[in-house]
Amino acid sequence: MNPTDPRAAAPVSEARAHDAAADHASAAAQALAALRAAEARDGAPDLARRRDLLARLAAELKRRGEDIATAAAADFGARSRLETLLADVLLVADFALHARRKLPRWARPKRAGVPYPFWPARAVLEPVPKGVVGIMAPWNYPVQLALAPAVDAIAAGNRIVVKPSEHAPRCAEMIARVLDAALGPDMARCVQGDGAVAADFAAQPWDHLVFTGGTATGRRVALAAAANLVPITLELGGKCAAVVLPGADLVQAAREILVGKALNAGQTCVAPDTVLLVGHGIDAFAAACRAAGIALPETAVLNDAQAARLDRLAEGAALIPLAQDGPGRRRTIVLATAPDDAPLMTQEVFGPVLPLRACADLAEAIAWIAARPPALAIYLFGATAQDEAAVAAGTRSGAIVLGRCVEHVGFSDLAFGGIGASGQGRTHGEEGFRALSNLRARVRHGRFSLARMFDPPRGSMAERITKRLLR
Repeated sequence: MNPTDPRAAAPVSEARAHDAAADHASAAAQALAALRAAEARDGAPDLARRRDLLARLAAELKRRGEDIATAAAADFGARSRLETLLADVLLVADFALHARRKLPRWARPKRAGVPYPFWPARAVLEPVPKGVVGIMAPWNYPVQLALAPAVDAIAAGNRIVVKPSEHAPRCAEMIARVLDAALGPDMARCVQGDGAVAADFAAQPWDHLVFTGGTATGRRVALAAAANLVPITLELGGKCAAVVLPGADLVQAAREILVGKALNAGQTCVAPDTVLLVGHGIDAFAAACRAAGIALPETAVLNDAQAARLDRLAEGAALIPLAQDGPGRRRTIVLATAPDDAPLMTQEVFGPVLPLRACADLAEAIAWIAARPPALAIYLFGATAQDEAAVAAGTRSGAIVLGRCVEHVGFSDLAFGGIGASGQGRTHGEEGFRALSNLRARVRHGRFSLARMFDPPRGSMAERITKRLLR
């Protein structure tokens, strides 16, 4: 795994990787085979069964909410109980219940137009299950990012195999228990293990593979999936810029940005990564951040390796800590400035360090964003309709959000995903359902149509009609 990838698994030696792969190669393969056998025996679940499974998943998550919060706190060393309950438990439960309510409409076949030469005929697109979906989840939101894609997959009538992150082992065990209790072994399996197990998992011939993690690891997963022509959904990362424009209330903008940065100690793929200040000075923004009173996240940096990565990233930058660090790996939010070519300004931060950059005007801010790989989100503060239109026209991203950070991910009916280096495909809501469905065409022809005039053996009439069409 690439050591600069903030959500990558820890490196393993070649010998250890080989042994681990040998020991666990059959874990993913056996899980896949078991679910294929269940599919062959029982068929895909009908709508009533899917709705029941989604309700059971939501109920099981809520029932185990406090246990999940305890597991997450132990995995991180310190993690906000409320953040876990809101972002890892209730958000997924809400997604599941939303999908349950909307599923009858989502699953309805949609009529497609039929050109008049083929009348009378009827054509529809029907969403049908793909089969068995593999889900690879990272450590930063260990339950949400494992089970939110599971909601999409179950709603679409698929069976699932989940590979949680080894860096949150207690949460991984909770995920396995939730899946077993809510969905059962004929619908869902959980495969646990290290980076070698993850590599083997990515190489299986799934009917679809969903991966959430860093961009560098995403490339490796895409290559592994390509060998089996497995369709993939990638949710990756990037530098989500927050643009503070002249019309913004600086104190309010600073507060909203810090709220997004403090969540999970900045270990969020859509966290504000870099603040671009248009018409505002760095000193003024730093003062506004101090006035906001948001400085020390309740959640710790995951482990010593992540803490060391952040330290390397910030080397040579001018740092402005907003408070003292807390105990253990609880780190304060640090404002930072560095040259554009510094690692801090080119790599995803994924932690409680917030780079700042002054821009002469909006055009310079747009150019800064456009010069980097597209991110999952761009946040705007104080933007007019014209400003928003200029950003939309001049940049690429998964989302453009005004006035707040991060929360759009929790909108049940809003498709989520990236573009280019920040990902491909969409999750959540109807688009997540459709991404994990096979949109199968169904056509029923009538006994007669104009098109039949071109059936062989063709006569002079077919020749005359063709010439007329060409004119």
